[in-house]
Amino acid sequence: MPDCATSTDLATPLDLATPLVGWYGSNARDLPWRRPGFGAWGVLVSEFMLQQTPVTRVIPHLEAWLDRWPTPADLAAAPPADAVRQWANLGYPRRALWLHRAAVEIRDRHGGVVPRDVDALLALTGIGDYTARAVAVFAYGDRHPVVDTNTRRVLARAIDGRSQPGPPSRRDLEAMAAILPRDREMAALVNAAAMELGATVCIARIPRCDACPLRDRCAWRAAGYPDTGDDRRKQARYEGSDRQARGAVLKRLRDAATHAVPLAEVVADWPDALQRDRAIDSLIADGLAEVSDGLLHLPR
Repeated sequence: MPDCATSTDLATPLDLATPLVGWYGSNARDLPWRRPGFGAWGVLVSEFMLQQTPVTRVIPHLEAWLDRWPTPADLAAAPPADAVRQWANLGYPRRALWLHRAAVEIRDRHGGVVPRDVDALLALTGIGDYTARAVAVFAYGDRHPVVDTNTRRVLARAIDGRSQPGPPSRRDLEAMAAILPRDREMAALVNAAAMELGATVCIARIPRCDACPLRDRCAWRAAGYPDTGDDRRKQARYEGSDRQARGAVLKRLRDAATHAVPLAEVVADWPDALQRDRAIDSLIADGLAEVSDGLLHLPR
């Protein structure tokens, strides 16, 4: 890491926008949802898929999804089981059901057009504050603060001098709002740039501070890169977890020719029979699987 800046070099939060936009113009990755004309539906689908899933895994799934269902109405007309199958191994398969339900709601409530208003977006199934704001900003160009994990890390270091952000809070939106330019187009660029910086440079481990456009105005760098701890909630281990068992059950259903398997034959060799049964019960409770005539099958 480079030598520390002095406290007199630090700028106010509002001064972060200019270097962020300049850096983004030369360093932004070429991602499908950033291309002109990608559309609000594509942005919405990408945001569903990107939740806790790496970009490299999302891109081929996103392209296949939009080839199959280029509009919300196309997805709404398909059975939910098709959405679960198409989701494949992206993980957190409830997102597939939520996206299908959101598509039905968009068709029925909004004439098949993804809404622009944040409150209308929040009323759709599976859409939280981040996704609603992301669609309004990146699809429609409206001015709102958009904060994901990467953005929160940039703000924590550059403004608060912390090595890692704390748990998500409303303060994150306030901090992001404070650095947004008044101009809507510039504000959208700053949102995207902060996200990109956190994903590619200001990363959680071994940040690339020499390549950071905020290095001369970063509070964490000025303080000498202190380890301020990490009190974020840790994700449970996947190996041997109920999530792994759920994934195995869903894969068995997706791979079956009729997408239905006798209950007794569903991952019958799973090492923990109680965990297997618990996984099946939870999938049924979540609407990701159904039972009829002794068969477990994908939702119809």
